[in-house]
Amino acid sequence: MSASTDTDPVESHRGFKLPSAYTILFALIVLMALATWIVPAGVYDLDKAGSPIPGTYHSVPSHPAHILVDSLTAPINGLYGIQDSKGNINYYNSGSLFGAIDVALFIIVIGGFLGVTMRTGAIQNGIGRLVQRLRGRERWMIPILMIVFALGGTTYGMAEESLAFYSLIVAVMIAAGYDAMTGAAVVLLGCGIGTYGSTINPFATGIASGFAGVSISDGLVLRLVMLIVGLGVGIFFVLRYADRVKADPSRSIVANMREENEQRFSTGTDGADAALTGRHKLILAVFALAFGVMMYGVIPWEDLNLPLPTLWWWFPEMTASFILFSVIIGLIGGLSEENLTGSFVDGARDLLGVALIIGIARGITVIMNNGQITDTVLNWAEQALGDVGQAAFAIVMFLLFLPLSFLIPSSSGLATVAMPIMSPLASFADVPSELVVTGFQSASGIMNLFIPTSAVVMGGLAIARVPYGSYLRWVWPLLAMLVVLSVVALGLGALFS
Repeated sequence: MSASTDTDPVESHRGFKLPSAYTILFALIVLMALATWIVPAGVYDLDKAGSPIPGTYHSVPSHPAHILVDSLTAPINGLYGIQDSKGNINYYNSGSLFGAIDVALFIIVIGGFLGVTMRTGAIQNGIGRLVQRLRGRERWMIPILMIVFALGGTTYGMAEESLAFYSLIVAVMIAAGYDAMTGAAVVLLGCGIGTYGSTINPFATGIASGFAGVSISDGLVLRLVMLIVGLGVGIFFVLRYADRVKADPSRSIVANMREENEQRFSTGTDGADAALTGRHKLILAVFALAFGVMMYGVIPWEDLNLPLPTLWWWFPEMTASFILFSVIIGLIGGLSEENLTGSFVDGARDLLGVALIIGIARGITVIMNNGQITDTVLNWAEQALGDVGQAAFAIVMFLLFLPLSFLIPSSSGLATVAMPIMSPLASFADVPSELVVTGFQSASGIMNLFIPTSAVVMGGLAIARVPYGSYLRWVWPLLAMLVVLSVVALGLGALFS
């Protein structure tokens, strides 16, 4: 979803423009194909579980890729399974024995599920009614709305969907005596910090866990702590700014646009038209239940010695579950067969690009594995890091994910590229794979709060009429605090793992 305005104040950027994630990932495939001609081939011995054994790396004859043919077929082979140019399946300990097709289908179905739910109007009217109920208690709107948006971010990666709420929230905040930056921050930082502390977000945690070979429930406690602390810091940061602006409007970072913004958003709804019916409430309950069922299905209760039946679900079962809940929500919402299927297809179409990114990103792993240079890269990293200790490794890993998240802003694409390499590398340092997942998603979450390649950041600021440069100058202290929180949490998580 994207948005623009006729008088868009977002600063234009001339000159070099970073290519899209598709172009970057395909360029990396070609570079990896070239690398198979330069980087020495080698492999580790594998244990019974299929994981590389530290210290057993040895050279093997090189298997250079066919630059053109293998670069074009790698994304396709990445979806079906890791195959070489002769069609031989070369499975590696990547957490997905059948390539990335199961992940891609899951993403498409999640898009359909969200499309059906949004079509009923339950989510939109739920937010609108909440705003209406808090009229006269404006200060409470900030923490409550940020928590609501964070719940969307941490559960299903609410991002582009949030663009529909900017005009409403900004209009209400301006009417309450705040400014456009306050309204934008409530939505952008609420969803963003929720994604930073993703608990069961299928687009970040789910995909990364799948390629790391661990359950989405592994590492849940640490991620929940990071979510609560990070959101608390974010709410305090926004509240302090909002109070300052209300006391002295001249201290707003968009003070020079105050009159224009008041006129611009004066016709926005204040939530009075939001009719949250009993049907909508039931839909929201079923919407939450869908994610609860997913969580129950993937948690290995048997391994936790709890008296609950373990379902051993993974992507096929989760995908089927969301198809079922899409139908249930559509029926509860009174959608006709045409509207139900149409909204499902439209929602799936919105996330088709994410599914394609997964295939392209997986192609990088195909090239590296078939050229037998993946283990060489692992060996270089093993030698470079040496015996740095668990805490140091976890922190360095997080710092490495920061620039990677800038180059590949798609969390699903980055997870597909990085997890097959970082997960076995972490095992060399005795760092649990779930900590790699947490490091990846926290780094990706922080970067997607401000990078200009994010459609959510640039689109949201455009709707709210907040200049990008002004936003950067305002938000950087919060970003620094989130980095410190991540470093501390990962370091402690590694020490006590």
